[in-house]
Amino acid sequence: MTDGSVLVVLPTLGDRLDTLELTLATIDAQRDDVPLRLVVVAPESASAARDLALSHGATVVGDPKSGISAAINAGIDAAGSESYYAWMGDDDLFRPGGLRRLLDLMQSGPDVVVTYGGCDYIDPQGNVIGTSRAGRAARWLLPWGPDLIPHPGSMIRLDAMRAVGLFDPTLRYAMDLDMFLRLRSSGRYLSTREPVSAFRWHPDSLTVANRQASSAESEAVKRRHLAPALRPVAPLWEFPVRWAASRAATAVSRRARRLAHEGEVTHAV
Repeated sequence: MTDGSVLVVLPTLGDRLDTLELTLATIDAQRDDVPLRLVVVAPESASAARDLALSHGATVVGDPKSGISAAINAGIDAAGSESYYAWMGDDDLFRPGGLRRLLDLMQSGPDVVVTYGGCDYIDPQGNVIGTSRAGRAARWLLPWGPDLIPHPGSMIRLDAMRAVGLFDPTLRYAMDLDMFLRLRSSGRYLSTREPVSAFRWHPDSLTVANRQASSAESEAVKRRHLAPALRPVAPLWEFPVRWAASRAATAVSRRARRLAHEGEVTHAV
């Protein structure tokens, strides 16, 4: 039996205790209006992170040490009767009322399988340096354009996810894109342009620091979901999409560096 509550899975290596504490606080704030269960996936050696998670009411499970996708799957495997899945990185944030907005969209019809909202990009200090508000266009863009559905800031119906299979453990960057593509035939996607989450943009972020590898994996995932006849011509749109994504990432990084410099100058004064 499902109970209409949300399973929030948070994988961490335990090396970002300062941001992890902020993340856990924003998850706690969601409990006021959303029934949720938090599962934190962490290595046995990350004792400080595990203790911090327990102090915030989390269920803590061991990291299988087989990559990020396997870690998320371990969190999902620890689910009880929850109906919906949401993911949060250990340096990302939920915006106030974010999960409630996603849950209201999800519960608007039994055929809704994915809901998502806008996502703020924030620098290491928490300043907003950009906002993605793709809305309904994000689903249309999935097979050939950039993935504009934020993993932190999306919700998935768990029974639909289990029907298509959990996250592909061979994927390191584009596991969420692969999941969103697999779920397209399972039901409706609903969205709000209101920011429901914040993604922290900093140099050691997995997708920012490894953008070339991330792009290559995303392109391979999208090709796998294309009709066989279209795969040979995929490079026709892959290059401009890669170029546009690179330009956008450069612009966000430039703004983050400028804000950091302005903060250093203000502090020095």
